[in-house]
Amino acid sequence: MNFSLGKTWESYVSEQVESGMFNNASEVVRDALRRQQEQLLKLEVLRREVATGVDSVKAGRTGKPSVEDIMERAKARNRGA
Repeated sequence: MNFSLGKTWESYVSEQVESGMFNNASEVVRDALRRQQEQLLKLEVLRREVATGVDSVKAGRTGKPSVEDIMERAKARNRGA
C-alpha cells in the first residue's frame, strides 16, 4: 500500500524513527492507526453510555446521586479503563 503523508507528517514520522522509539516508518504508522482505533472504540462506548443515560432520563428512570457517588463512579471507570 502506498500513500502520501505530506511534508509535515513525513517529518514527524522521521523524527519518531530517529528518536529510537520506532525501527521504521511502518511501525510509526501502525502505532498511530492502533491508537486511532482504540480512541474510536472508546468514543463509541461513550456514545452508547450517553444514549443509555438519555433514554433513562426520557423514561423517567433518574436518581439524584451525590457528588461523591459521581466521583466514585468516575474513579471506578478510570481504574477499569
